[in-house]
Amino acid sequence: MRRRRFLAGGLGAAACLAGCGTQRHVPGANGGRPYTIVAGGARWRPVTRAFVAAVREAGFPVAGPGQAVRLTVTGLPALAAAELNDGLTLAETATPLARLAGEVEVVLVPADSRFRTFADFGAHLLAHTGRTPLAGGPLGEPDHLLFGLIAKGVGADIRQVDYTGYQSSAEAATALFAGRAEAVVGTLADWRPHIDQERVRVLAVSCAKRFPGLDAPSLLESGVRVDFANWCAVVGPAAMQDEARASAVGMCEEVAGSAAWRRACRTGGWAPIPLAGEEFVQWLASEVRRTKAVMRDLGLLGAR
Repeated sequence: MRRRRFLAGGLGAAACLAGCGTQRHVPGANGGRPYTIVAGGARWRPVTRAFVAAVREAGFPVAGPGQAVRLTVTGLPALAAAELNDGLTLAETATPLARLAGEVEVVLVPADSRFRTFADFGAHLLAHTGRTPLAGGPLGEPDHLLFGLIAKGVGADIRQVDYTGYQSSAEAATALFAGRAEAVVGTLADWRPHIDQERVRVLAVSCAKRFPGLDAPSLLESGVRVDFANWCAVVGPAAMQDEARASAVGMCEEVAGSAAWRRACRTGGWAPIPLAGEEFVQWLASEVRRTKAVMRDLGLLGAR
């Protein structure tokens, strides 16, 4: 596959969602300076709005641009785009603070598909990798990466995967229902209307355990050693001072563990996966390695 270059909404395309207002001062919180919290791309605007509300409910000061410390909610698509464009990693362009939540992904087929179970689909993908058209989001983004991990998990040759990327779940759905794809991957939130209307069958979910309210096994339960989410995290400026970083990490830990944030995740259909500070930094390094490896397997990156 010819190497392509992609543009994606990253840290430079953030839209401010903090708004203005007054909050009570929290002693020791960020030296009294407020936070400006922005979304690193349209995908993360709902998450950012919910996080800002939870931050305010926890009593931390939030304000619009100015003297506030700017924090950005970003995630896996930005990390993948950086690799595709030979760009710098999140750890090089920002200060990693905390992982917040993940969008659960689902493997779907039409309701009348010959694949009744994930085992049926996996066996066919292994035997006919290059003749099993698959679809999802844009090339190199989370849906594509997950199909690569699934192919590897069932023992198929990843470079033979026949994948078409679409800009939206609506376009992917059109391809699925028109027979141009035998299976798709996408977020549960995006595909929920089709699931509720019983137009599609969920073969598996990407999280480690079954998702509440959804009658479908996890990939791990189906024999594929993959625990995957389209995750998002909070990062600070690249040259963040140690004291400011420690305060921001503490704020993120408190908010991510709050009842308000858990409620927001249930409402938004996100899986809370909190991880902060050095543990998050170490996990992010491993996620960069995993992302690079599957991109190389898919032929999106050369050996480097």
